[in-house]
Amino acid sequence: IGSTEVLHIYLSARAGSVTPGSTGKAVPGYDLRIVDIDGCEVPPGKIGDLLVSGDSIATCYWNRRELTTDRMRGRWFFTGDKYWKDNEGYYWYAGRSDDMFRVSGQWVSPAEVESALIEHACVLEAAVVAYREDTELHTPKAFIVLRSGVSPTAELARELQELVKQRITPYKYPRRVEFMEELPKSPTGKLLRYKLRERQDGAYRLAGT
Repeated sequence: IGSTEVLHIYLSARAGSVTPGSTGKAVPGYDLRIVDIDGCEVPPGKIGDLLVSGDSIATCYWNRRELTTDRMRGRWFFTGDKYWKDNEGYYWYAGRSDDMFRVSGQWVSPAEVESALIEHACVLEAAVVAYREDTELHTPKAFIVLRSGVSPTAELARELQELVKQRITPYKYPRRVEFMEELPKSPTGKLLRYKLRERQDGAYRLAGT
C-alpha cells in the first residue's frame, strides 16, 4: 500500500516473502509503527494505528493546519489505517481508523466481520457498522444483501450470527441483522457507511443475542 502523502508504496508483499492475507512488510527506506490512542507502540497481535516514516513524506497539507497537525506527527505520518503485526513481522489490515469501533473494550474491524458473513452461500454483500444501543454502548450491526431468490428470515439472521461466532471471536458477532435490497454506494461504487449508521431500525434483534 501507499498514499499520496507518502508518494510511494511503503508496505508490500515481495517475492519469497508472502503470507496469504497479510499486506506484507515494510518497503526498504520506510519505517512502520503500530500505536495505541496514546501514541505508544503496541505488541504483536494487537490492533493499533499505522504510522509510517520515510524521506518521501509530505511536510504538510496546503492551507489545512488542523489536518496537518493531526496527520503529520514529527517524522511520522498517521495513515488512518488500523493494522496489527504478527511475530514474523507481517502486517495485517484491520480496517480504516474511522470505521473501527469498540465492543466490550475490544476493537472490532468491520472488514473482518464482513469477510465472515459473505462466506455464507446466501449472502451477496455485507456491511457492518457500530449500532448505538439504548445503553449508549456500541454493538455490531450487519446489513446484508441476499442472493437472488433467497428470502430474509429470522432463522437466516441467526445463522449469520452463528457463522461469525464460529469464524472469528464471538464478541464480534452482529447483534442486529438488517436485510436490504442494495447497499448505499457512491457513483464510483464506494460503500457509504455513514448512511448505514443513520439507520436505527428494521433489524432482526433476536432473543438472547
